[in-house]
Amino acid sequence: MPPTRRALLGASALALPFAIPARTRAQADETIRIGVLTDLAGPYRDVTGPTSVACVRQAVEEFAAGNPGIKVEIITADHQNKPDVGINTVRQWFDQRGVDLVTDVGNSAIALGINPICVERDRIHLNASAGTSELTGKACTPNTIHWAYDTYCLSNTTGTALTRAGGRSWYFITADYAFGHAIERDTTRFVEAAGGKMLGASRYPFPQTTDFSAFLLQAQASRAQVLGLAMAGDDLVNCVKQAQEFGLAKSGMKYAAIIGSITGVLAAGTETMQGMYIAETFWWDLDERTRGFTQRVQKKLPPGVFPNYVHAANYAGVSHYLKAVKALGPAQAKRSGREVVALMKRMPTDDDAFGKGLIREDGRKIHPSYLLQVKRPGEVRYPGDVYTLTETLPAEQAFRPLGEGGCPLVKG
Repeated sequence: MPPTRRALLGASALALPFAIPARTRAQADETIRIGVLTDLAGPYRDVTGPTSVACVRQAVEEFAAGNPGIKVEIITADHQNKPDVGINTVRQWFDQRGVDLVTDVGNSAIALGINPICVERDRIHLNASAGTSELTGKACTPNTIHWAYDTYCLSNTTGTALTRAGGRSWYFITADYAFGHAIERDTTRFVEAAGGKMLGASRYPFPQTTDFSAFLLQAQASRAQVLGLAMAGDDLVNCVKQAQEFGLAKSGMKYAAIIGSITGVLAAGTETMQGMYIAETFWWDLDERTRGFTQRVQKKLPPGVFPNYVHAANYAGVSHYLKAVKALGPAQAKRSGREVVALMKRMPTDDDAFGKGLIREDGRKIHPSYLLQVKRPGEVRYPGDVYTLTETLPAEQAFRPLGEGGCPLVKG
């Protein structure tokens, strides 16, 4: 169903049962409000969307169980992947709804567009799903934290490992906007650094494209060893299905989903996705903590849905934010988002999705990254068992070095 006008204006509040409306202005000022800006009806609905909202709810519920005196409210809106809609929604949230933190976001153009607004209003931008590494580069701010991944991290994980494993020539099919361009640019850097070469790229209009046949024919004609897919969500699933129909894998070409996730693998099925390489920073079946988090949040999800790294980042990021709110007190936390972010950077992170970690001076949350390969159907042992772990990049290697991004917050 298309989003309603109410949703577009960011007015579809999902107040949790424990978020009791305040009776006085003073009480209202101490209610922490979290805005989940996401794709509720478009091509990234499954990779972000309702599951991101569920993971935020999980974080808030777990926090509220131990801190009943701090009131938290969740508000959601669909940005439709349109920068003007997303930016106007955030302005309205800050000016009229009292939102303190915006999370998820999902679209790089929107993420870059709301950054200066968060600085101006002194609110927090906790980005869990936009890929651009500029959020911790030249566009970094003291009000922004970038969780889960960025194009540098996943391009590094996939491009370096596959090139070293023999995939020395690449061709890209790229979504024609900031997100796709960044993936192609960053991956090219790592492929070439590892001794490989880029043979070419096709850029498709986003989000209007559903037929990838012309681009796949160009990729096939290039005779590249690796097909790099600079896309996500429904586009990735549709492109891989069509690539299988063209027989690219049978001809020996490897598929590399630079920004893929378990969401797309489950949607398309292992019959279609088998053999594909995907980099992720969260894997639900990694250890007991990740499995425990997954089991808890799945009670809020339709059967068969497993959280990906974007969803997990909403849970982990909001959990860490609420720890900082508790430490400062909700009244002070509402007065200055910049102060909350500074405390979040000083506090070590620890949650059931990403384990122990830290947030750097540039706002980059760092943790390990994993190169995973999709199993063949006969190798799957239980629901969600779709990956084989092929390589792990430690946290200190997975993300761009602190001094290379050009973030003005980094000294020296």
